[in-house]
Amino acid sequence: MILQTRDVPPRVAFALEQSGVHPLLARLLAARGVRDAAELDDSPAQLLRPETMKGAAAAGALLADAIEQRKRICIVADYDCDGATACAVALRGLVMLGAERAQLAYVVPDRVVHGYGLTPAIVDLALEKSPARPDRPDILVTVDNGIASHAGVAHAHARGLRVLVTDHHLPAGGQPLPEADVIANPNQPGCEFPSKAIAGVGVMFYVLLATRAEQRARGCFGRFGALPREQQPRLEALLDLVALGTVADVVKLDANNRRLVALGLKRVRAGRMQPGLAALFSAAGRLPARASTFDFGFALGPRINAAGRLADMTLGIECLLTDDIGRAGELARQLDAINRERREVEGGMRELAERTVEQLLADLAEPPAALALFDESFHEGVVGIVAGRVKDRLHRPTFVFARGAAAGAGGVGALKGSGRSIAGFHLRDALDLVAKREPGLLARFGGHAMAAGCTLAEGAAEENLARFEAAFRLVASEWLDRATLTRTLRTDGPLPLEYFNPETAALLAAQVWGQGFEAPLFCDEVDVLQQRLVGEKHLKLRLRHAGTEREGIWFGRVEPLPGRVRLAWRLEVDEWNGQRRVQMVAEAVG
Repeated sequence: MILQTRDVPPRVAFALEQSGVHPLLARLLAARGVRDAAELDDSPAQLLRPETMKGAAAAGALLADAIEQRKRICIVADYDCDGATACAVALRGLVMLGAERAQLAYVVPDRVVHGYGLTPAIVDLALEKSPARPDRPDILVTVDNGIASHAGVAHAHARGLRVLVTDHHLPAGGQPLPEADVIANPNQPGCEFPSKAIAGVGVMFYVLLATRAEQRARGCFGRFGALPREQQPRLEALLDLVALGTVADVVKLDANNRRLVALGLKRVRAGRMQPGLAALFSAAGRLPARASTFDFGFALGPRINAAGRLADMTLGIECLLTDDIGRAGELARQLDAINRERREVEGGMRELAERTVEQLLADLAEPPAALALFDESFHEGVVGIVAGRVKDRLHRPTFVFARGAAAGAGGVGALKGSGRSIAGFHLRDALDLVAKREPGLLARFGGHAMAAGCTLAEGAAEENLARFEAAFRLVASEWLDRATLTRTLRTDGPLPLEYFNPETAALLAAQVWGQGFEAPLFCDEVDVLQQRLVGEKHLKLRLRHAGTEREGIWFGRVEPLPGRVRLAWRLEVDEWNGQRRVQMVAEAVG
């Protein structure tokens, strides 16, 4: 582990401070690439314009027509938090723009039964008649999926449906896009929308903005938009959901994403949120008035995701859709129980994966350039989380595979894997190269730079896994050098002593931090005066820092520390029995 201090452009930090930014915050923001105080303006007017996203205007026209002509619309969701929030944003937003609830429905794939995306099976599911969907849809709208759904789009067209794809995933390299009626995706060729890292829920939100703009142009809000803007549909009421999905999907928090999240957090802190979010905060024991990106990423997001991993994402979507406070509370409690089950499953899988890794490393001086793990007992709903844990521990791109559902009675399911990567190794591009070098090995794949998934071709599982592992490791060995394979943690250096107080901790907690815009991590030499285990898996610390004794804790660590260490740590407030104390939350030593 190398602890590397971030560079701080002094002139930029000074200019930010002169603009009224807190001195410490000015230094932290400058180190993260903020160059102008205007970047910190999180008013709605500063959001990127929807017309700059390729396909958004055409999508707005299609949906405006559908609302006007009372066409039936079915949202095709995804089974993670980004997909769930995008589905809720789509349905709530369309109602705000004039669609009747009877026009709207949604379907969400079962991770085990249907797989990912708009498949022919999902099209047929959307067409099934039921008390909840008495009429067949006219239009399918994908959220957080669809950019690789060639067969599903073709099947929908064959069944007489129009298809609007809203997605943010990367198209398959060199492959044509599906022949949907409209595609809104900032990562499609020819799109000049600057925020390529926007989440699926953000794309759907922008499509709704484009729909409202189209309706304004048509005079739906009075001739020439005569109805005052404040009386027109207030789509910003959906930003709490947009913020949750954006943070939970761990997309890079560029300037536009930070604005979306900041606007959502403001609404939550003011108590203006969907009943489902309020219920999830309660179930997680968190306070909305002090909501942070940490709450979205580590408290609410996992509870929504757990439904898609172990149960039915319908639970998560319904929690975000209901306006009934009592029902929202019941659904949030169910999600909380499923999340506890998920943690138990994950814990068992992680222990088994760690034992497998230990056996692998027993005869090796260092880990291979990439890892691929599989066990018949692994649950496919949790492989991504376990891959992330192994990746964090070894700093190697990692795939974890589980056996998928059998295609037929008595059949054997294919191996489905989820991967997590490190900086400098684009995981989806690596899968693309594996597919080219090993024709027929990958039945399908997709994802991003840091997270991706794939399904191996059905057949000899052990042989296919061995082929994948060899090809994946070869790509990693070609793309990664020793420096990249050495974990480097960037810190903000020592914290000036005058800022070691609850006010600073509150100031930092109120900011938008996340992927690509990491929360402050300070670094100091400290003496370890006392250390003991609490809760059997956390190290409680008493430290001497800059001549003063401090409280500290290292969550998830059981190994004792030496008497003096160079410690990377975060400044947080510990609340216990009504008392608030500042503590150092240890992250690493170097």
